[in-house]
Amino acid sequence: MFARLLVSVLLILCAAGTMAAGLKVGVSADYPPMAYKQEGQIVGIEADNARAISALIGQDMTLVDMPFEKLIPALRNGEIDVIMSGMSVTPQRSEQVRFTDSYMEVGQMAIMSTDKVGHFSRPWALHSEGVRIGVEPGTTGAAYVENELKGAEVSYFDDPAAAFAGLRNDDIDLYIHDAPTSWQLATSAENGDLISLYKPLTHEQLAWAVRLDDERLAARLNDALLTLKRNGTLGYIFNRWIPVTVEVR
Repeated sequence: MFARLLVSVLLILCAAGTMAAGLKVGVSADYPPMAYKQEGQIVGIEADNARAISALIGQDMTLVDMPFEKLIPALRNGEIDVIMSGMSVTPQRSEQVRFTDSYMEVGQMAIMSTDKVGHFSRPWALHSEGVRIGVEPGTTGAAYVENELKGAEVSYFDDPAAAFAGLRNDDIDLYIHDAPTSWQLATSAENGDLISLYKPLTHEQLAWAVRLDDERLAARLNDALLTLKRNGTLGYIFNRWIPVTVEVR
């Protein structure tokens, strides 16, 4: 049974390569393990998701790398057809794009240097006046800090790598970002001096996005997603990239 499942998953992940050009998929490839570059290629959960979806809907899906904050404008302007980039569903974003059904539940987590874990493991420490917190602009982590931690001193970083440098230089006490960034720490030897509390500060749904008026494409993606959940492909993809258990709903 497992062997048959593995063969079917591999066929789905590889089959899209022979298809004609089709949909342009926007992705911000600086977010391991969701999407990042390895030897010049975009890899990660979303890259595998795109290949699997491509095979099921019968259209090639070409990954287009761009900064996260440009994804929604590019979608609305017609530069791309789909966003597959670990994007959280929010009311503000839902006014601009049409989200598919969720494929994963995540939350914001706090990352810090290992020498500070004793202090920030206390629940109230995060809310201390003057705590220095780093976030990425335009993310749900930034929104959480701005709305819930009003006594914090906030610094903005373009990506996790820059924020990790800020932690090491003691420019900030904490970096708050999506759970996948914390998961990556668990398998990254070069970041052994950093640690996550692994306790979600929020609960968020990740989903793909299309233009508001593209109800047909959203329906096709939802049908394909349901198939990936039922046949085990989505779970297989998660297990390839995530060193912790993720419940697929």
